[in-house]
Amino acid sequence: MPTPPTQPPCARSLAVVNEEIRALLSAGGLVSPEGRLRYQELLVEWAAAVRGDVTEAA
Repeated sequence: MPTPPTQPPCARSLAVVNEEIRALLSAGGLVSPEGRLRYQELLVEWAAAVRGDVTEAA
């Protein structure tokens, strides 16, 4: 019997992701390789949040 699809994790709001990006940048977090990786992850999450906002508005 197939297993039901799992629900994707709840996406964070655009404002929350944006705030985390700002905090990372203001703390100089892009200096380390880990900081750059986290920034890239946040950008992907931010883009998904933007797409979600556009979908809801339509």
